[in-house]
Amino acid sequence: MSAPGSQIVQASGVVIGARGLLIEGPPGSGKSSLALALLDRGAGLIGDDAVSLSRVGLSSGGDAVFAAPPPNIAGLVEVRGVGIIQWPVAQAVPLALILTLGGSEGERLPERLAMRDVLGVRVPVLPFTPGALCPAVRAEQALRLHGLAFTPDDRA
Repeated sequence: MSAPGSQIVQASGVVIGARGLLIEGPPGSGKSSLALALLDRGAGLIGDDAVSLSRVGLSSGGDAVFAAPPPNIAGLVEVRGVGIIQWPVAQAVPLALILTLGGSEGERLPERLAMRDVLGVRVPVLPFTPGALCPAVRAEQALRLHGLAFTPDDRA
């Protein structure tokens, strides 16, 4: 059970720089595979198959949703066809972007993203089809171009 102002979502999450990237979608849509590709490129693991989200006040003012490893499965990652592996987990970071897998492909060159209310904080959402064309690089660039701006100094 989650505390007020927090929830656990079925998704994968990674940290790139000081910002969290949440990867959501139905089972088999490629969440774990995309997370593994990003981990291979140096991202940090927040969670695979579950991510803990909580609303936190920032020292710089305002609120953010922080993504953190879920308590019961922290550090566990599914490698399809291989099994469950252990991976070091990252600290909680502000959630900057949600990638939604398994739906429509979305615009080729999106200018404005839809925003979703997550625990009372608006977070950008990008429809994303991993496909065969460099999905990890595309996900990193999506975060760079469309993610909310946070710095390592943005702390609770």
